[in-house]
Amino acid sequence: MNHSERTIKITKMAMLAAISVVLVLLIRIPYPPAPFLVYDPADIPIFIGAFAFGPLAGLALTFAVSFIQAFVLGGDGLIGFFMHFVSTGAFVLAAGYIYKKNKTRKSAVIALICGTIIMTVSMLLWNLLITPIFLGVPREAVIAMLGTIILPFNLLKAGINSIVTFVTYKSIARFLHK
Repeated sequence: MNHSERTIKITKMAMLAAISVVLVLLIRIPYPPAPFLVYDPADIPIFIGAFAFGPLAGLALTFAVSFIQAFVLGGDGLIGFFMHFVSTGAFVLAAGYIYKKNKTRKSAVIALICGTIIMTVSMLLWNLLITPIFLGVPREAVIAMLGTIILPFNLLKAGINSIVTFVTYKSIARFLHK
């Protein structure tokens, strides 16, 4: 890849990051059973970037967007940065790798399902470790929330974002690959 192509790719990735930040500013829906959990569609441009440019590019987008959300937009600081980076990072590494190997609709579906599962399992584990510190609650309280609150929220968030990614990717990819 020459210098010009690299610059164009970085510019397109920066546009995806900017769209992600705008989405997190415009759409934030608290999850009723646990208002500290908030749905936002900011991962959709990141997922699209992982499909278009590969899993490492998706991870770079995840890092940039997580940093901006946590430290520039007044998010949850270091813990918010970490939780977003590891959850979305797990998704983009898995889904991006699967899709990179075979760029078909079937592979995209498999990648998005695997990414959703990996993100959800990752968040169950990280919430068990981090949430007691972040919310100042006993670990037993978090264990009680795992199956009834944290699992459904993460499946819902990753699932919605995966469906939107699947529906929109091909039309956006045409622009990204010009």
